[in-house]
Amino acid sequence: MIMDPEVLGYYEQGGERTRLRQGRNRLEYWRTRDVLRRVLPPAPARVLDVGGGTGAHAEWLAADGYEVELIDPVPLHVREASALPGVSARLGDARDLPVPSGQADAALLLGPLYHLPERADRVRALAEARRAVRPGGPVVAAFISRYAGVHDGVYRGGLVDEEYRTADYLSLETGVMISPRQGGFRGYFHDPEEILDEFADAGLPRPDRYGLEGAFWLYGDVDDWLDDDERRELLLEAARRLESEPSLLGVSGHLLAVATA
Repeated sequence: MIMDPEVLGYYEQGGERTRLRQGRNRLEYWRTRDVLRRVLPPAPARVLDVGGGTGAHAEWLAADGYEVELIDPVPLHVREASALPGVSARLGDARDLPVPSGQADAALLLGPLYHLPERADRVRALAEARRAVRPGGPVVAAFISRYAGVHDGVYRGGLVDEEYRTADYLSLETGVMISPRQGGFRGYFHDPEEILDEFADAGLPRPDRYGLEGAFWLYGDVDDWLDDDERRELLLEAARRLESEPSLLGVSGHLLAVATA
């Protein structure tokens, strides 16, 4: 298993313990859960959670009655996910999954494609997910939008700094994001149309694409909406109604693509 030491160091800081559980990142979490509950086969199906981190999604999937196996290249993540009720976890690489063909009823790639800058590696990871899933089972992959760096740079104010602005504009042009911050994020950002070709080259049919956050993650008061139960449900419903509008896909910070193996 080969992993960029800079990426490994980023995740060994432990940020995945809380990333999806606080602030505006909760919108990504709740919208991912919303889409998965619509596209996955009914429990107790077997779900392979590839690159599942510390188990943010594996936890609720297991609680919903799914049989969840999490595979991740970060030892810290595997240790923490292993402690979750109903979740089994082990080390592994998305490009070479340590599972038999057709073993899973569904495969999730909710992170690995963020950190594979080489297209051949991303296609290989998608093809491995297809191999691992029984015929007719869904393959679900997450992507960071090509435009997320610039949008986030304005939202957080980083665009005023030349180093951060250069990194954001490089990601816009090439898809490659290398944060100038010590221990910062390194990864790959997808154009929404690029997703279609990568699925095709992995032997998967044309996927359905879902914009998770829409433009709402860029709203200054998004935390207020997420903190209030009633307003949160209204926000999630609004995002659901806009999720597959082609002209808005790139505005989302994250996208899901779903195809049948």
